[in-house]
Amino acid sequence: MELTGFKARALQPGDLETVCTFAADAAEVFNISPKFHHPLTAEQMQRALENRFSPTVIVSEDGSGPLGYANLYDLDEASGSCWLGNVIVSPACRGTGAAPALIAAMKDTARREYGLRTLKLFYHCTNTRALLFYCKHGFQPCGYKYLINPDGQKIVSIEMQTSLEVSPAP
Repeated sequence: MELTGFKARALQPGDLETVCTFAADAAEVFNISPKFHHPLTAEQMQRALENRFSPTVIVSEDGSGPLGYANLYDLDEASGSCWLGNVIVSPACRGTGAAPALIAAMKDTARREYGLRTLKLFYHCTNTRALLFYCKHGFQPCGYKYLINPDGQKIVSIEMQTSLEVSPAP
């Protein structure tokens, strides 16, 4: 899939080592997944992939190394939905369009390859920038649960979802 300045491709051997460098601290690792621990390793991410599908990286149009990463999980054919997980973008590429390109690629994959109507995610309430980003890209809050962060604090994780259905042209 081609995106302005970026392209999406399937995860390749060696990509996870690069992706792991994107998480600077325990808080960022927690935002990628509450099941991961700092420092993030390729082994942790590889284990997570046992229950996930369509691991995707965003690269620049010249095909350089990964600039962002995400995957899908818990496909529910009955409801036509699945979850977006392990989203991370290189700190050097935040604000460049890599994150919107990654989200667009994952939405497209869920809709086109799996015929899904809804994409869901959990946003951990420690990251206001992420909340604003997801809302800007069509995700709306629809539920919540409590989690314990690495500091032992109880936080809210907000369930968000977006429709993948294409609106008819006017």
